[in-house]
Amino acid sequence: MNQPLCLIAAGGTGGHMFPAQSLAEVLLSRGWRVKLSTDERGARYATAFPEAVTREIVSSATTARGGAVAKLAVPLRIGAGVLSAIRGMRADPPAVVVGFGGYPTIPAMSAALALRIPRMIHEQNGVMGRVNMAFARRVDRVACGTWPTQLPPGVTGIHTGNPVRAAVLDQAGAPYAGPADDETLHVLVIGGSQGARVLSDVVPTAIADLPDDMRPRLSVSHQARAEDGIRVTEAYAKAGIRAEVKPFFDDVPQRLAQAQLVVSRAGASSIADITVIGRPAILIPFAAATGDHQSANARALAESGAASVLPESVLDADSLKRDMHEILSDSARATQMAAAALTLARPDAAERLAELVTELQR
Repeated sequence: MNQPLCLIAAGGTGGHMFPAQSLAEVLLSRGWRVKLSTDERGARYATAFPEAVTREIVSSATTARGGAVAKLAVPLRIGAGVLSAIRGMRADPPAVVVGFGGYPTIPAMSAALALRIPRMIHEQNGVMGRVNMAFARRVDRVACGTWPTQLPPGVTGIHTGNPVRAAVLDQAGAPYAGPADDETLHVLVIGGSQGARVLSDVVPTAIADLPDDMRPRLSVSHQARAEDGIRVTEAYAKAGIRAEVKPFFDDVPQRLAQAQLVVSRAGASSIADITVIGRPAILIPFAAATGDHQSANARALAESGAASVLPESVLDADSLKRDMHEILSDSARATQMAAAALTLARPDAAERLAELVTELQR
């Protein structure tokens, strides 16, 4: 118990949990104890955390979903969660509390504020989320995964980058094999848990319309929602395209390393993976993302030439086919895009975050 404790608070999405997991792994390797604070929903996304990480389930809620009765109960549920978090911190005081955003982080961050425990937040996206925004002026450090990040007036951010999983680091900077006229062209299509249906609607049609001499060489890995899987599989088969369609690939880093082109949403974790491995991309920001933060996430890649960005407002099969063909038929351009992506990478993001945690330690 003489080891310092870092309490990590993270919400119930992979976008919050992946960087939280990465920080936990680094801190454990440095001799820290680590505890994860989340709610029941968030715990479902935390199965890959190391066994040494203690889970603490607290009550939380959001007014963004549910009916009128459920929304009236939100303050009570959050209040109960804060009291529970305070009791837990008094019983086993953390040296530092780190919040990664999402409403399940509210109890832990509120308790840390009340108990005057050193605290920091990490914002993954280029536009700060609501919960992180609420605590930004009440923490000792604000770490930013995307740069620049829109911050509240008077708040200074530290660009750490977005931590990536160990499996991604294993492929960091893997040599890029540009598209060649006589070799297989690997295309990876990945979308987040929200809004990925548009990729299932548009991507198979765009790929089917690529030139006759290109289609037989394509090998597509397409992450699609379970309810879209059959129609997406049938669309590729009808066009004679080799394709593997699944709701989830557990070997995305390996598929990224093999890919000549990635078609992806512009989620912070996806962009971190793409830049750390270094691959050309076509990014399609999720139009309904809060504060249009996925467009902000994609901006640096577009400006550096690492990615083409197609907003949903102009996305159709023809525009996507055009961009895919331009990249897959120009090995020099594709190789330059891959190199540009690498210049934006922060493979040491988890280490940078761990350094900030250490600086805050009492």
